[in-house]
Amino acid sequence: MPDITRRGLIGLGAGAAAAAALAGCGTSNGQVGGSSVPPGDRSEGGAGRPDKPAARPIGDGSTSYTGKQPNQPGRPVPLEPGQQPPQFVIFSWDGAGEVGNGLFPRFLELAENHGAHMTFFLSGLYLLPESKKRLYRPPNNGVGASDIGYLTDAHIRETLKYVRQAWLEGHEIGTHFNGHFCAGTGTVANWTPAQWRSEIDQAKSFVKEWRTNTGWHDLPSLPFDYEKELVGGRTPCLLGQDNLLPTARELGWRYDASSPGGRQRWPSKRGGVWDLPLQAVPFPGRSFEVLSMDYNMLANQSVNTTRAPAYNYPRWRKQSAEAYIAGFNRAYETNRAPFFIGNHFEEWNGGIYMDSVEEALKYIAGKKDVRLVSFRQFVDWLDVQDPKVLDKLRSLDVGVRPDGGWNSYLKAAA
Repeated sequence: MPDITRRGLIGLGAGAAAAAALAGCGTSNGQVGGSSVPPGDRSEGGAGRPDKPAARPIGDGSTSYTGKQPNQPGRPVPLEPGQQPPQFVIFSWDGAGEVGNGLFPRFLELAENHGAHMTFFLSGLYLLPESKKRLYRPPNNGVGASDIGYLTDAHIRETLKYVRQAWLEGHEIGTHFNGHFCAGTGTVANWTPAQWRSEIDQAKSFVKEWRTNTGWHDLPSLPFDYEKELVGGRTPCLLGQDNLLPTARELGWRYDASSPGGRQRWPSKRGGVWDLPLQAVPFPGRSFEVLSMDYNMLANQSVNTTRAPAYNYPRWRKQSAEAYIAGFNRAYETNRAPFFIGNHFEEWNGGIYMDSVEEALKYIAGKKDVRLVSFRQFVDWLDVQDPKVLDKLRSLDVGVRPDGGWNSYLKAAA
C-alpha cells in the first residue's frame, strides 16, 4: 500500500489498497437533469423499436454502434439573463470493475431510483484476462505489470454486463487508464505526453478487443463506439495531469477529472480541456478539509489500513457522509459551484464508505434545482453557456453568495 498522506489535499486514488480491496433528463431553461425521460430500450440496438438502428459491429464485435445513447438529457440551453444556475452534482467511480461484491449493480439501481446519471472511469485492464497480460506494455514498467490486480474471467464477464447496462441507462463510460502506477520510477507522475498516448491507446484497445482477447462469443457487444464515447478520464492517484493534458487535447477529450485538491468554485479550462478537480470539503469534527473521495475519508480515519477495528465504523460512516453533505450544502446554499464526488467499488472498513456515499446521494437527490449528471453531461451544459456568465460565476469564492441575489448578479454579466 502506498504511504497515505494525512488531511484532505492528497493526490492518491486507491493504489495498492484498491488492488487488495477490489483484487433522462428533461431540460428547462438550461437546466440539465431530473428523470423525466422514461427508461429506454435496453436491448442491443433497440431491437423491436423501428426508431432505433440495428447494432453495427465495430472491429471484432467487442463494441458496436447502436445509435444515439438512450436516456440522455435534452439539448442544454444557456441560462437566461439573471437566472440562478442549477446545482450540479457528479458522482464518479474509479476502476468500475465488478468483483462479486455487488457494488456496481447496487449503485446502478440507486442511480435509477433517484434519477441520477454518473460517470464510470473504466480501467482497461479489467477487460483483459490475466492469461493475456503480456499484451499490456505499460510505460516505464515491465510487460504485463500492474499495481492493481487483473480480474478473474467470471468478474470480467460481470464487468462487461454492468458496463453495458450503465451505458444503456444513460451513464458515461470514461477511463481510469490501466495499471494504476502511483509510486517508484514507473509512476504515472513521470509519464511523458507520448507515454500517456500509449497508455490511452492500450486502454481503448482492451475495451474494443475484449472478444478477441477472451475468445468469448456468447456475450453481447458493448453498445457504443468507444472512440467516440471516450471524452475524459481520471488518472491513477490524481497524478500526471500536466503531461496528460496535451495528449487529451490532441485526442479531442473535453475534460479531465484528475486534479487534486480543487476548491468548490466554478471550473475553467486548462490547456483547452475542462479541468474538473476533486474538491476539498469540510471534515466534521476536524480542523481541516478532506478531498471528496472515499479513499481520502479512509486516509484520515484509519491510516495505512483498510480493516480498522470495527467499533470505529459507525462513527466514521457518519463522519464521511456528513463530509459529503457539508460540501454539497456549502455549494448549494452559496455559489452553486458543481460538486464532484469520487469513489471506488470497495469494501474498506466494512463497506462504510459505500454506505456513506449512498446516504449522501439520497440526501442530495431530493433537493430543488439539483442535477445529478455525468461529467460529459455537465460539460455539455458548460459549452453552451455565455463565457461572460461563466466568468461571473467563477468570481464567486467558496461559500460566497452573489451580491444582491442571483438575478442582479448575473444580469450584470449579460
